[in-house]
This record gives sequence, C-alpha cells and structure tokens, in this order.
Amino acid sequence: MTRVLLTGGSGFIAAHTLDILLERGHSVVTTVRTQEKADKIKEQYNGKYADKLSFAIVPDIAQPGAFDEAVKSDPPFEAVLHTASPFHFNVTDVRKDLIDPAVVGTTGILKSIKKSAPSVKHVVITSSFAAIIQADKGFWPGHEYSEADWNPITFEQATESPMLGYRASKTFAEKAAWEFLEKEKPNFTISTINPPMVFGPIVHALDSLDNLNTSNERIRNTVQGKFKDEIPPSGVHFWVDVRDVAEAHVNAFEKPEAANKRFFVTAGYFSNKEITQIIKKNFPQYKDLPSDSTPGGDYPEGTPDKGLYTYNNKRSIEILGLKYKPLEQSIVDSVKSFQAKGL
Repeated sequence: MTRVLLTGGSGFIAAHTLDILLERGHSVVTTVRTQEKADKIKEQYNGKYADKLSFAIVPDIAQPGAFDEAVKSDPPFEAVLHTASPFHFNVTDVRKDLIDPAVVGTTGILKSIKKSAPSVKHVVITSSFAAIIQADKGFWPGHEYSEADWNPITFEQATESPMLGYRASKTFAEKAAWEFLEKEKPNFTISTINPPMVFGPIVHALDSLDNLNTSNERIRNTVQGKFKDEIPPSGVHFWVDVRDVAEAHVNAFEKPEAANKRFFVTAGYFSNKEITQIIKKNFPQYKDLPSDSTPGGDYPEGTPDKGLYTYNNKRSIEILGLKYKPLEQSIVDSVKSFQAKGL
C-alpha cells in the first residue's frame, strides 16, 4: 500500500485513476476545487473505501503555493499523481485560461513537494500527445511518432487559437517539469503520461453532457445526429481508452523502471468515420447517424496504411505492461455511459 496524492480527482481521467488506486489498496487523498465536488465523489463510492479516501480543497491550481498544504499528510505521501489541468476550448484568454494553470500548476506542485513533502519518491504527470505532435508537418507520411518527439510550438503561435493554446499549455508544462527535475534535483522521480484523443466511459459526476471531456464530444455529437450530413475531420488520428490511461498513471509509480521517462500511450489509429460506423452497428435505435456514403471523417487516403504518420507505443507496453483496449469496446462503453447519464 502506498499513500498517494491525486490532483484533480473529479476529472475524466482522474476518476478512473482513483478507482484503480483504491481497488489496488492504496490510501488516497485527492484534490478538488470545491467541497461540493468532494461530496459528489464520496457519494459515488457510497461508503466504500471510507478509510482509504479523503479530500483536500485546492480552489485554483494556478495560484502560487496552491498545493503547499495539500502535499502535507500524516502518514506522509510517497507518490503524487498530478492530473489537474484544463482541457477545454471555451477560452477567452489563452495565457490566463490555459497556459498559466497548466505551467504554474505543474511547477507549483513540484515546488510544494520539494519544500514540504520530502517522503515523496515518485511524481506522475498527465501530459499529452499535444506535447509530442508537430502539427505543421500535417499527416507526415513515413514519420514514426514516439516519446522522442517534442512539439516545437512557440508562445506567439499559442495565442493564435484555443486549440494551439491547449497544445502549448501541455508542451510548456511538461518541459517545465523536466527542467525542474534537472535544475532542482529533487529526491523524487518524474514520469509523464502522454495520451492522444481519450475515449471511453464516464464514471465521474457530470451535471450535463455539455460538460463532457473534449475527446468524447465527437461520440456524443454522432449519437445526437450532428454528423448525419457530413462527418468532420478526425484531427489527430491516434486514440486511447481512458481506462488504459488511468492504469498507465498507477503503473508508472508502482514500477521502478518507469522513473524519469515519458510514455506515449496510444492504442493506435481511429477515424471519425469508424466511430460513426461502430455506433451504427451497436446502437440501431439511433436513427440520425451518417450512412456509409456520408462524406468526411475518413483517413487522408481512406486507410491508415497510406499517407499518414505511424506510431511507436512499445515503451508503454514493455515497461507499463499496458494491454490496449480495442476501439469498438471503447466507443460502445462510452455510449453506454452516456445513456446511463440520460442521453
């Protein structure tokens, strides 16, 4: 059993991570922004794990010293899983809404751990494929994406749009973490988890499907008939199931060989067209779905084997032991979870 601090416990990935931590017998304190969010998580467990789960309120992760109190614990923490960061495009100010919370939140928690939690040995940070992708290369046929790739985005480019702002926020935050490790030489290791599009079931409390995680919105939009006449472009053609991402976070501190490494966690390729076909096959009750002849949403040359980058996810399989879920299972489970939430 390890004493673990999990930040952002009410989030899409964090909720699954919390499940795995508790199932494996770890003792967890999770941070949330409000007492109301803490109460909702507690409610979901219905008294189960009452002796293993507690909460710390951190209203704004972008404030200096935000985690100073949260990292103190008796018994002391041995691992910190930092998942709290904004991922949404409802942005008015890229720096204030995206970049500062990501960068200040990440460096802030590392400073707080170094200062006030000397017992912490492992820190795992939720980064993103956004910190790996080189978007200006487009579909980059012949290139194999791996942990060796870094997004070369600049601050000036980041302010051009919320999408670029998000990618920059993840890139700058992850770079700041590795710089902290190099310069400050803390007595903890760092691992980063870098997922692309994250699909899969929702287990966290959600007031409305309007507040869905950004990746899952395309599944909701398909079901709601928004792609009936034309399927939008897929964007990045890599995906992963949220349960595999959650497992990656936990395995990264449980396995010593994961220390000081990035992990590009991806199950492989997807297209929006494939998503609509999976939904059509498994949920015939939805009538406003695209047909086989509906334009859009396909791979650039109709198949992932041509005209598209490749990927190398060997490190996540060999070191973290991930066995990736197939796309159909992930999409079906997503839709079932939407139905359970009243879609």
